[in-house]
Amino acid sequence: MTAIQALTLGLVQGLTEFLPISSIAHLRVIPALLGWPDPGAAFSAVLQLGTLAAVLVCFGEDLWSMARAALRGVAHGSPWEKQEARLAWYILIGTLPIGVSGLLFQRFIVGEFQSLYVISGSLIVLGIFL
Repeated sequence: MTAIQALTLGLVQGLTEFLPISSIAHLRVIPALLGWPDPGAAFSAVLQLGTLAAVLVCFGEDLWSMARAALRGVAHGSPWEKQEARLAWYILIGTLPIGVSGLLFQRFIVGEFQSLYVISGSLIVLGIFL
């Protein structure tokens, strides 16, 4: 992978991560459209870690505050009382389904679901849905 390819895919990741579209799908589709090799799961994972680091830097104080409020709420027997605690619980509850799905469908995700036909079809269906 060249530096231009890596920078382009990093830009794609940054532009698509916080939109209601799949950044990972675009990391698979864009290289195919440009005739580049598939960057692979390791490269995509590193880009995702970069996004996570950016979120932690930008929102770290807020996330820490929510985590403290949730822990205090549990300790005091009122985990839903404060808004910050509720936000922490909502983030956790919203994250669980995708984590469980990833574990359950791991064999398909690293196999059949990496097909450009599956990815393109999924993006089209999501686009129509949105």
